[in-house]
Amino acid sequence: MTSHLPSIPRRRAVAALAAGLGLSLALSACGGSSNPLSSGGASSSASGGSKTLVVGSADFPESQIVAELYAGALNAAGIPATTKPNIGAREVYYKAVQDDSIDVVPDYTGNLLLYLDPKATQVSASDIASALPNKLPKGLSVLDPAQAEDKDAMVVTKATATKYSLQSIADMSKVCSDLVIGAPATFEQRAYGLPGLKDKYNCVPKQFQPFNDGGGPVTLKALLSNDIQVADIFTTTPSIPDNDLVVLADPKNNFIAQQVIPLVNTANLTDAAKKVLNSVSGKLTTTDLINLNRAVSGNQKQSPADAAKAWLKDKGLAS
Repeated sequence: MTSHLPSIPRRRAVAALAAGLGLSLALSACGGSSNPLSSGGASSSASGGSKTLVVGSADFPESQIVAELYAGALNAAGIPATTKPNIGAREVYYKAVQDDSIDVVPDYTGNLLLYLDPKATQVSASDIASALPNKLPKGLSVLDPAQAEDKDAMVVTKATATKYSLQSIADMSKVCSDLVIGAPATFEQRAYGLPGLKDKYNCVPKQFQPFNDGGGPVTLKALLSNDIQVADIFTTTPSIPDNDLVVLADPKNNFIAQQVIPLVNTANLTDAAKKVLNSVSGKLTTTDLINLNRAVSGNQKQSPADAAKAWLKDKGLAS
């Protein structure tokens, strides 16, 4: 992979890939149907037998939460919808949208574009959003992207930001030789990792410290104890605001835009349904995703459906 092409984030492309391929193999072994989700499909509507829209999700909590936001908003608007969670990797849920097994699934703009065109070079939110529709095959489309996005970020403590006058990754270039960067082992070779920091920002750290928890508690502990000064943490991780951490700006787009966006089967959605989903995207922010992730994965241990219901009510999209 060339240095200008970022790799797909680990949480969705590694963990989800394993689960997704396992599901795909299991379904193939069943034989007969070409529909990977033929069992447990859409329920019939109580009003007139019209098709109930099926909103799928990948197999990680944030995707499940957004799927519940979509389905909850549709139901609140009188458009019958149900959810099909934990489908698996993009390879599986993308095919499911194509073959009518599901009608809608939340995705991320940058990764979806790279899935459709591995040679794509767009990095900004606007350029990626503009390129996506032309890369989709007939029958599939994307609706409005949300402001909310979930991507890798260089994160420091407030003390480190103050000590080195850090507001962006560009500021790191002058002091990078004094900084230890902590990230998953793959960051050392990934295009958006150490090679990207060197290529775009002339930043070569004093040391690279690999961690295997994807920006989780082990990485956080090392950052807070100053064993490392910079950590690779996903932008919707609650530990960032909970510990008053600083996300460094990325003016050269080393980490490409990853806005949440509905991927849909075009023929199955009415204009009214599209309007509802766009209304969700119009209100969903990165801060909302952080709070929703905290509600589901933190001490509250809410279900994705309950967390989504509370958000929809708060935003005036459901009663």
